[in-house]
Parts: sequence; C-alpha cells; structure tokens
Amino acid sequence: MGSKSGQLHIFFFPFLAHGHLIPTIDIAKLFTARGVKATIVTTPRNVPLVSKTHGMKIDILIIKFPAVEAGLPQGCENCDSLNSPEMASNFIKATKMLQQPLEQLLQDYNPNCLVADSFFPWATDVASKFGIPRLVFNGISFFSMFADHTIRLYEPHKKVFSDSETFVIPNFPGEIKLTRMQLPDYIQQEVETDFSKFLKEVMESELRSYGFVVNSFYELEPDYADHYRKLLDIATGLEASGQQFIWVVRKVKNDEKEEEDWLTKGFEKSMEGKGLIIRGWAPQVLILDHEAVGGFVTHCGWNSILEGVTAGVPMVTWPMSGEQFYNEKLVTQVLEIGIGVGAQKWGRVEGDSIKSEAIEKAVRRIMVGEEAEEMRGKAKALGEMARRAVEEGGSSYSDLNALIEELR
Repeated sequence: MGSKSGQLHIFFFPFLAHGHLIPTIDIAKLFTARGVKATIVTTPRNVPLVSKTHGMKIDILIIKFPAVEAGLPQGCENCDSLNSPEMASNFIKATKMLQQPLEQLLQDYNPNCLVADSFFPWATDVASKFGIPRLVFNGISFFSMFADHTIRLYEPHKKVFSDSETFVIPNFPGEIKLTRMQLPDYIQQEVETDFSKFLKEVMESELRSYGFVVNSFYELEPDYADHYRKLLDIATGLEASGQQFIWVVRKVKNDEKEEEDWLTKGFEKSMEGKGLIIRGWAPQVLILDHEAVGGFVTHCGWNSILEGVTAGVPMVTWPMSGEQFYNEKLVTQVLEIGIGVGAQKWGRVEGDSIKSEAIEKAVRRIMVGEEAEEMRGKAKALGEMARRAVEEGGSSYSDLNALIEELR
C-alpha cells in the first residue's frame, strides 16, 4: 500500500467523549513518534482537549458539530454533557451527520488510512469510497469485546431463572461467571431499542473493516486477543481500611467549597495527614506511578485498568456501567490482581450501593497480608510486561511497526 506523498498519512477520528478522545490521541502520538504524519479530526468544543494533550506535531482539522440540527443544545459536542437517554439518542443522530464533512476532508487531504472510533459505523463505507483502509479504534479490552459479542450471540442470560443467578459465558476461555443484573441494559432488554440497533451497525461495520487498533497489549490478555481474532475470522468467513489514600471525586457544581452531602461532617478535617480528597480532575497516571501507592480502587473503565496494570498496582474493583463488569472479571478472575467490592447490578447512571464494610474488607485484602503480597507480585510482573511491550522489540512496538509497514 504505497504512500501518496512519500510520508504515510493517517487520519484519526475519535468519538466525542473523554474516554475515547484521550486514548486516540495517545495512539496518534505513537504513530508520529515513528515518522508517520497524524491528523486528528474533531469538533470546535473538543479542540482544547486535543491541543492541550497531544504535545507532539499532530495536525488538527475541525468540522462543525450539528448539535442544534439533531435536537441538542448549542455547544453540546461531548458525551460528558449528556444527561438523558433522549440527548444520547440525539447525539448519535448528530454523529451520523458528520459523514459528509469527513468525506470532504478525505477528498481534500488524501490520507493513506482512516482510524475511526467504533461508534462511527459509517466510517467503513466512507474509507472504502476513497479506496483507503479503515481501522476501527475500540477503546475497550479484547476481553470485554469478546465477552460482549459472545453473550449477544449465545444469550446465556436467557437460560437462568432469576436476575441474581450466575451463568457461565459459553465458548469463552476460562469459567467466567456473570449475572443478568451485571449485563448492560441493551443486552437485558427483550425489545430492540435504537441503541441496540446502533450497536448491530457497529458490529457489522467492524467485521467489514480492515482491522482493529486496541488499547491493550498482548501479554495482558493473550487468550482473549487470540480468541477475539478467531471470532472475527469466523464472523467474516461466518476509610475503614486503615490505609492512606487519595480519593478523586466529582466537583460540586454549585459551590466548590460546599462540603458534599455524602461526607460525614468534619470527615475531611479528621483525615488530614491520612487521606487527600481531590475534587475534579486528578493526574491519575502520575499518582499511580508513585512508589508510595499500594493499591487502586477503580470503577473498571478500561483506560484506568490499563493505567493500574502499567503502574503495577493491585486493584479494588467497583464496576458500574458500560463494559466495566467484564473488565472486573479480567482483573479478578483471570489476572488475579484485584478484589471486588461485591457490585451486583449494572446501571447506566448509578451503580450498586456498596456498604462501607465491603470496601474496608476489599482494601485490606489488597494492602495487607499474604494474599496482598501475592497480588502485588503479579501486578508488578504485569507492569514489567507492559513496559517491555512498548519498548523496541516488544509486542506492541512490533505490532505497530508491522501495521505501519503494511500501510506504506
């Protein structure tokens, strides 16, 4: 696949949400570090995030986001500002209107490849129209992708008698157990919704694309990477803990100085020297990488898990929504570097309410005793694997080089 201008040029088109934008930018950096020209296509309100984060020579092209045309408030250009199912539906509608302006940019700039988020299913046909490969960026793990596809294919949750009864994911490496309550609502619902139809479009588009870019590394989940590749081949051919802590919470919207309802009176004062509460954004990677950090309580978003793995720290898992329950099983049952707090129910807006005793017990288990030492050893070993994977000769380093050579 020859370059049209001598230098390989790749367009990156991330979905408009922080959890999609940031890893896409990180991946674009990896390409530019190897001499590839990278261009990120985004909308006006998302430019500050892209500009502030990339730190390397990455071009940015801007396309208008049709918020008002799709029934959204003016300036609503990022998923983080959505607060209702109707807004989410309109947001997806708006992203479909980005096809024409993206096509115009492809025509004007003539890149060699389009790396588009999985939530732009129409991007496969657009790339085909211009005779270039479309790589799907999927911001979740191989484990979660494969688990989700397998459950949707075999529907094991329909064979149990209650929401709390466990089932094993069929034709899946390891005996991974889940309950109906832990599944996303789009799987639980009997009636097909607009979102479940959209996810079918996503899946069909993925199968017709040139390939995937996954934010992971092979040694972390080899069985699931291998099995997911096989699946695609078949589908295409067929406080209480007593530990010191940093707690990152959402900022109170009305008054930054107001003490939140959920904090007991004087809690923050009593924790001085023992615990630090950060409201709003925190430098998570920097914190996790500090030698004093011995554990990480996480809602199991894939970006956070990767950061925890790379830092080599064991985790307390508290999944809530998205693919987080799948990720929890990878951490606790497969990698064995984490302890769950006992979350049982998937929720789009709010997860399970967990008793303080369960949090205390889980934190103690990853911090104190023989079990904690064993987990810490496994976590550190995975952290070393992660570092080797991106070094010269490592699996991720070699895979990226191989992809670049294939695209040239």
